[in-house]
Amino acid sequence: MRIDLHAHSNVSDGTEPPADVMASAARAGLDVIALTDHDSTDGWEEASRTALKCGVALVPGMEISCRTAEGISVHLLSYLHDPSHTGLLEEITKAKDARLTRAERMVTLLAEDYPLSWDDVIHHVAPGATLGRPHIADALVAAGVVADRSEAFASILTSHSRYFVQHYAPDPALAVELVRAAGGVPVFAHPVASARGRIVGERTYREMIDAGLLGLEIEHRDNPEEGRDFLRGLAAEHELLVTGSSDYHGAGKPNRLGENLTAPEVLARIEDLGTGTPIVRPPSRRP
Repeated sequence: MRIDLHAHSNVSDGTEPPADVMASAARAGLDVIALTDHDSTDGWEEASRTALKCGVALVPGMEISCRTAEGISVHLLSYLHDPSHTGLLEEITKAKDARLTRAERMVTLLAEDYPLSWDDVIHHVAPGATLGRPHIADALVAAGVVADRSEAFASILTSHSRYFVQHYAPDPALAVELVRAAGGVPVFAHPVASARGRIVGERTYREMIDAGLLGLEIEHRDNPEEGRDFLRGLAAEHELLVTGSSDYHGAGKPNRLGENLTAPEVLARIEDLGTGTPIVRPPSRRP
């Protein structure tokens, strides 16, 4: 069974609508795909309808943007949580609102040096989608400033750039607590992806585990091999689930569906632990 537990649609920073992500998963030969848009579950309904038609099971999920007290970005995957849970929903809404304000400020700064307007950015955002730096990158690509998103993030949109603006994000341990309270399964996404920026130290892992962290996304292209060895040891010590995934963004990133996979027994544990919402299985995938 081929299981990929991290993919994005245009509800956040992917380039394909949720239905197309499911269709792409089917073409890639996947049996199960998790839709994990940033700070949003708005794609679940469309993806669920398509799952019933295309023969690929859907794990409803979300990727929560967090930040430590030291300012280090942490991404937390949540699987099978209740999307209407008040505490989690309030925190996500607060973060989404902050993303919008942050994006507006970044575009204002960028417009001082590049042919870029707010309307240029909005053109690349699907209605109701969580707006983020990838949409600004798409506008820069369209303006001919950079060749693709990767070049934009490596230069103009890096966190060290003068155009970069911070936004509110919950503490990782708080996010873990809220996901558990919502009946979800929290998994630390690409924890040692040092090419993305600073990575957390032992204290953050301890705080997240104490708060109820249940897994680590280890098999991910952005985790260097030496970091994966560390994560495997941590997972064994604390009996954490080990997942693998693509972090698919359609045409937005080179990541390909199914390039890393999660074991069936791990998915079974996630399903046992997640009480907020069920996996959506087409008739052909039902036990």
